[in-house]
Parts: sequence; structure tokens; C-alpha cells
Amino acid sequence: MVLQTQYPCAGCGANVEFAPGTSVLRCPYCGHETMLAAPTREVREHDWAQFAGLPRKPVALLAKHVFTCRNCGAQTESDAISDRCRFCGAAVVAEVNPDDQVVPEAVLPFALDKRQLRESLGKWASSRWFAPSELKKVTEAESAKSTYLPHWTYDSRTISHYQGQRGEHYWETETYTENGEQKTRQVRKTRWYHASGTVGRTFDDVLVAGTTKVTEKHLDALEPWPLTDAEPYRPEYLVGHETLRYDVEPETGLEHAKRKMAAVIERDCRDDIGGDEQRVDHVDTEYHDMTFKLMLLPVWLACYVYAGKTYNIQVNGRTGEVAGERPYSAAKIAAAITAGVLLIAVIVFFIWYGKTH
Repeated sequence: MVLQTQYPCAGCGANVEFAPGTSVLRCPYCGHETMLAAPTREVREHDWAQFAGLPRKPVALLAKHVFTCRNCGAQTESDAISDRCRFCGAAVVAEVNPDDQVVPEAVLPFALDKRQLRESLGKWASSRWFAPSELKKVTEAESAKSTYLPHWTYDSRTISHYQGQRGEHYWETETYTENGEQKTRQVRKTRWYHASGTVGRTFDDVLVAGTTKVTEKHLDALEPWPLTDAEPYRPEYLVGHETLRYDVEPETGLEHAKRKMAAVIERDCRDDIGGDEQRVDHVDTEYHDMTFKLMLLPVWLACYVYAGKTYNIQVNGRTGEVAGERPYSAAKIAAAITAGVLLIAVIVFFIWYGKTH
């Protein structure tokens, strides 16, 4: 059993839902709206040093949430923080226990509703080259689910000491023989000099996916996210939408964040080395004032079937950016190749005709 909250409509008693792009809970039956109160606090960051020393159960060992619907009495077992009753569709939100898992600190509320979702999918489908005509039907994907996906964000002030080399170009005259004739040419060469130094940077909200349920490359394709628009976490934003529980531990997320930081730090080192070329042999980075938080980001998850295969699509619930899989039409590709061959043949014919007449 799990502590949970349901939100009945003040007008008819049915369950309300958070309406994307608004600040209201809206009843899907009678249309009654309840305005959300203004947040009473700001989004907080958590000190990593303090968090790392706390005992915590690995998320893989956490039991599933068992929701008991107050609407129909049915029980639903789920890994999600928020979900719908499998029988009557009533929305339910779990109360996250901070003794078991990290509590979300921020949420970026949905802004795209289903109409805007269809518009984004339509633009995406029409821009896919060599896609089958059936791809246009993706806009009719009624199975699309509005889902909050967990992400970690990390902040840190870094100081990096590097060792490397600076390359400076110079030119030499080289003599060579061509067809028995001696010629000269300018050849570019590089002199390398030892380089070392220190660079510093402040990182803010380095984003790492907290779920393995969605392909990382597809989530990366949904960026950028307007993270500055995030609101302090409140369960009302989750009502009527699915919310996945994180399955990537914060320690694992931190290692991923450090790899992202390392790529930026290396560019800083190269800029500091200067010259025409740079080699970075070693970087030793110190991390100071490290903080983190768990944030929920809005994604529409859709799928469709073509030629017996299921394709998954993700849509940024704030910007409408689309990422995902798509099929290719063998007939359209063959027609394009045929048209290309015919065009080349026509060009060759006219060139030949012009030379012979």
C-alpha cells in the first residue's frame, strides 16, 4: 500500500487533471477549473557532500507503488509516481517517501496539449524524406501519453590543472622534381611547445536522464529545455499525467555529469593553450560546492505500427521538439533512384547530342 492523493472536482466530484499550458486543475467532464495557488518556496538545490553520507535504499530494491483507487476501489501496481487507475482511468499521485528515495525538487509543467501535440507530429512527419505516406497517421496516435521523466541536474564550481602542448605552424620551402623539372613548394609544419595551466568554470544544471526507459539519444535530441521555467515540485502538476520513478541512481548520474563537464573543460584548456593546434595530455579537476536535484521534465510518448514493427516517438512537452524512430518507404527510395538515373541519362544524351550535331 502507498500513501496517495486524488483530486475530486468541486463541481461534479469526478477527478480533475492538470491542464497543459495553464495553472489550473480542470475537470475533463464538466470543465470546472481550480486555480493553483502561487508557489510558497523556490526550487532548492541539495548539497552533494551532505547527501552522499546519508544511508539510502537502492532504487532497484524499492517495491512498486500499489495504488488503491478511491473512485472504483480497484488496485493498480506501478513503478510510477503518478498514474491512472487501470479500470476507471482516475488520476492518482503517490506521496514520495524521502526515507526511501530522492524526492523531486522541481517540475517543468506540460505546456503542449493534445492539439499542439498533433501539430508538432504533423510537422515532423511531413519533413521526413522517403517516409511512407502512412507516417502522416502518426498525428492520430491516441495512445500518446503525457509523461514526466525524471532527470538529475548537477551544479559545481570546477578548477582544472592541465598539461598539454601548443602547436605553432610555420612554412618551409621544399624542392621536388616533376616530369624531369625541378620545382619548389611551401610545406606547412608544426612546432610543439610544452603548455600547462589552470582553468576554472562554474557549471549550472548539467542535465542527466534519471530513467533508462527512454533512449538517451532521443532524450538528447529533445534539448534544449527551458529549465529556468521550472517550478518547485508540487503533486498537482502530475495529476492526470504519468510520472516515472527514477531508475538511475544519483551517483551514477553524477559520473555521467562529470563526463559532460570534462568535454567542456577540455575545450577551455585548448582555448587557454592557444596557438594553432593543441594537445591536452592530462587534466586534473577539482569539484567544489557541488549541488544536485531531481527534476521532472514533460514528454509526450507516442508509438505507431508500420509493416508489423512498432516505432517510438518522443515530443518535448514544452517546445514541441520531436525525436524518435521512423520507417523508410522502399518504393519512394526506388522511385528517387530511378528518377536520378533517368536525369543523368538525359544529361548525358544532351551532352552527346550537342557534340555530334
